[in-house]
Amino acid sequence: MTGQDPALSRAAAAPHGDAGVLEDGAVDSVPVGNGDTPQLAENDAIDTSLRSAAQRSRTFAGILVNTALANITTSYLWFALTFWAYLQTRNVIATGVIGGAYMLLIALSSISFGTFVDRYRKLAVMRFAAGFTLGMFLLAGALFLLTPSAWLLDLTRPWFWVFTLIILIGAVVENMRNIALSTTVTILIDPDRRANANGLVGMVQGLMFIVTSVLSGLSVGLLGMGWTVAVAVVLTALAFAHLLTLHMPEEVRAAATDAQGGFDLRGSLAAVLAVSGLFALILFSTFNNFVGGVYMALMDPYGLELFPVELWGTYFALGATGFIVGGALISKFGLGANPLRTMLIAVTLMGGLGAVFTLREWAWLYIAGIWLYLALVPFVEAAEQTIIQRVVPLHRQGRVFGFAMAFESAAAPITAFLIAPIAQIWIIPYARSAEGAAQLAPLLGEGTSRGIALVFLFAGVMIIAAALLAFLTPVYRRVTASYTQPPAGAPETATVHSRPRPSDQ
Repeated sequence: MTGQDPALSRAAAAPHGDAGVLEDGAVDSVPVGNGDTPQLAENDAIDTSLRSAAQRSRTFAGILVNTALANITTSYLWFALTFWAYLQTRNVIATGVIGGAYMLLIALSSISFGTFVDRYRKLAVMRFAAGFTLGMFLLAGALFLLTPSAWLLDLTRPWFWVFTLIILIGAVVENMRNIALSTTVTILIDPDRRANANGLVGMVQGLMFIVTSVLSGLSVGLLGMGWTVAVAVVLTALAFAHLLTLHMPEEVRAAATDAQGGFDLRGSLAAVLAVSGLFALILFSTFNNFVGGVYMALMDPYGLELFPVELWGTYFALGATGFIVGGALISKFGLGANPLRTMLIAVTLMGGLGAVFTLREWAWLYIAGIWLYLALVPFVEAAEQTIIQRVVPLHRQGRVFGFAMAFESAAAPITAFLIAPIAQIWIIPYARSAEGAAQLAPLLGEGTSRGIALVFLFAGVMIIAAALLAFLTPVYRRVTASYTQPPAGAPETATVHSRPRPSDQ
């Protein structure tokens, strides 16, 4: 937030190649009303008439595949780091801190990411993020090579935490690409097909879980952390090189925007509040993530208690195929007439699954529960993205997506930082004591991980209650109305311009 009133300037059109250099996309504004809030002049930054819908879809597919490779690589290294840390320490506090730190960095940086996405051309933002992530992974590899193993594995020394922080920063900056990806859906995909495109994004996320779960476990178990970092560096370099070959001619120049500076908190909040009920939707997703932080902190420790690290990665990958199935269903059938209703139904079912998939320490129950749970996740994420893409103008979408990511991501670290020590110090020891095991056996059965199962049960019940209450709120009706009757200035009517084709004149 700059603390100053927006002052917009005109920028020259960038060449189609994007060259990887960020160029300011602000344009002149003209005051309206009482003059307190400038309004953007009309612009021709987006021209969807340059190519057919099929051609634009192919370009989106290329961007999606490239983002998939980048996400797979960063998640592969992050998963491996989590596995490696737990196996070296056997302490859920270490995994909780790593997971919580990742989400906290996402929360602190997402508004800046959204601001830059609004101010600059989308492919240029993606290229910057890819190059930065590559540099951080190279730095992590150098630190691993130069630091004695005894120092790196000693949690009382700074080297383990510096190594972890470098990897997490690289992974966090890569998330800037995901915000930009959501805006490319608005630019390249026709409004009636955006929900389906968001389903494809869900499929990519599912593929990410499958590949990274298998490869991360195998890398840590068979190759070690050093070679895992080396593989991540090579794959990140390949994704960066491929990204340089992609072009999006529909983005003639960076879209006109009122975004200012590098951290436009005021503009982000104004963009969210401009749509009735949108802030409440983000609050609900935030609460869902707050409870979801429980699973982030404890799911891997629970799995690693059931399986060896090599097998846990493989079994989690099996469960993650549900993500692909869920995304495929959305890609085929969409989200229905009311994506918000679909979202709340999915959240209710997710809460039920989270409550019961560890009621007994059975491997098949855990994997089946993960499969069903992850099959529902794309419905929640695609619903929120589809609503924002419809009701928020393109020149504000980056900040809205960034604000949502910041707000929602901030909740999970709080839970992770709280629940990991509480589980490690009190709940797990209680569940493993003779008295605790006897008291929990009728509900949760017997086993060494009954403490984690108890936490999962409470978290699931909380999610169910929140989703059912959301159906009864006025906000549910307002957001539904905003989606079914988008206001003037929504992306499909005023932001994305199409010039008539010669054949149509």
